[in-house]
Amino acid sequence: DDVDRAYFAVFDGHGGVDAADYSATHLHVNVGLHEEIVKNPAEALKCSFQKTDEMFLFKAKREKLRSGTTGVSALIVGNKLHIAWLGDSQVMLVQQGKAVTLMEPHKPERE
Repeated sequence: DDVDRAYFAVFDGHGGVDAADYSATHLHVNVGLHEEIVKNPAEALKCSFQKTDEMFLFKAKREKLRSGTTGVSALIVGNKLHIAWLGDSQVMLVQQGKAVTLMEPHKPERE
């Protein structure tokens, strides 16, 4: 279609790089192929994080891998910004020189 889109992501591996590498290789593909990518990008991001996690868990069990990852992704669709994250990675947006809070970080003491 004629809508401009851009995707960015950062993964921070824990206990090795396997999960982070896997996520970097597969998450954007799952987002791009998700049926809701055009109508509901936020839902596409959420479901794609979940699907990528399930895919890696299957691989990790099969190959006896023991790593994890946090992740942050930004999907820009036209003039809208969609953010998805997992774990304690955080996103900061600076608009006209001021920080804009986009999320409440995951902390162990939060419900």
